Amino acid sequence: MMPLGMAAPAFTLPEVSTGRQVSMAEFAPGQPLLVMFICRHCPFVVHVQSELARLGRDYAGRVALVAISSNDAATHPADAPASLAQMVKEQDFTFPFLYDESQAVARAFGAECTPDFFVFDGERKLAYRGQLDSSRPSNQQPVSGADLRAALDALVAGRPVNPDQRSSIGCNIKWKAA
Repeated sequence: MMPLGMAAPAFTLPEVSTGRQVSMAEFAPGQPLLVMFICRHCPFVVHVQSELARLGRDYAGRVALVAISSNDAATHPADAPASLAQMVKEQDFTFPFLYDESQAVARAFGAECTPDFFVFDGERKLAYRGQLDSSRPSNQQPVSGADLRAALDALVAGRPVNPDQRSSIGCNIKWKAA
């Protein structure tokens, strides 16, 4: 796992809806950055995708958000860029959704599953890596985004993020065969 305080890896990836190349350098320095590794087919992502859209709306202008899919689209065609672009429309995502075809960005972040969340402070140092909340597709707890929102709220308010963080749980990233 990427240790807290580590610098955010740089990336430049195509946006699934437009093909435009988006780099980390485009996101406002001094503002927290949330990097979400998600996909379309995973039941854990499906379970929380409405909350991800809410995060985009709720933190607009205060936190930079970006989603990245690194799954192998050859084995999981629902995670191909055209399908992900449809997801953007269906969910009304207000943040860029990028495709990491080489999977190099997922490896640089140490992303392991979908969803997997990384929050960087305004200096692009890792402040939070963990779960959205305690809700799971099978546990009947409501999706609230509580854990991730607490980290974002702390950074927006200039407070330190609680170091007691629970790992994300979801589907493994679908790595390409070696």
